[in-house]
Amino acid sequence: MAARLLPSLSPQRRRLVVGAVVLALVAVVGIVVAVVVRRGPSVEPVAQDRPGPVLLVPGFGGSTAALEVLAADLESTGRDVRIVPARGNGTGDLRVRAADLGRAVDAALAETGAPSVDVVGYSAGGVVLRLYVADLGGGSTVRRAVTLSSPHHGTDLAGLAASFGAETCPEACQQLAPDSDLLRDLNAGDETPRGPVWVALWTEDDKTVVPPTSGELDGALDYAVQSVCPDLTVGHPDVPRTPAVVAMVEAALGPEAPARPDSRVCSHELSR
Repeated sequence: MAARLLPSLSPQRRRLVVGAVVLALVAVVGIVVAVVVRRGPSVEPVAQDRPGPVLLVPGFGGSTAALEVLAADLESTGRDVRIVPARGNGTGDLRVRAADLGRAVDAALAETGAPSVDVVGYSAGGVVLRLYVADLGGGSTVRRAVTLSSPHHGTDLAGLAASFGAETCPEACQQLAPDSDLLRDLNAGDETPRGPVWVALWTEDDKTVVPPTSGELDGALDYAVQSVCPDLTVGHPDVPRTPAVVAMVEAALGPEAPARPDSRVCSHELSR
């Protein structure tokens, strides 16, 4: 069809058509190359029946208060738990934080001799976790990758803040806007790269990750807290310290394959 059409066009129109086709091909090749690059490096998944240390990754701003509650409860079950502090004030480049997570993983493996780690990323920490697995070799070191109310597809609040400039919305905030280059790249192709078993928990009451369904992750065991505990109200700041959510995380990090828990987790009591 194109071979019959081109000779009938004027030289100028013919150049325009050929130019458009070339640009389209370049765009397709660029997408394919981006997906191929995203797939590296090579991955050797770890055994799922040997839980190792647990690393907890805080969200935007780096506060660890809520994660300390989760850490204490996990420690009461005998797990080695480490909170990975955010660099600076916790509002810088999420890619840098992913590299910091990689160093913390290497240290935990070296110190304990464990074959793998489990990582729980809260809020923006879940995006940091995904960057580590997708780009920095985490597929060969992480057994379970759990995200808690993470803006995997951005949050409208960050998008609004970004419209006011860098003073209102620093780099990590801009990266969490729904149309950011970082999230567009991270979500291209496979949202849950090969290696760990992925679990994504989120709350329907979230007023920080907007819409709350941005916490969903294609390819993960994925559910809202309220799908298990319908009467539970939990806002974004309280997700890691809410007893029922803590119980859900404990279940996700067990030796067995993760599954949606039953309503017994709704009556969980914290260790202290």
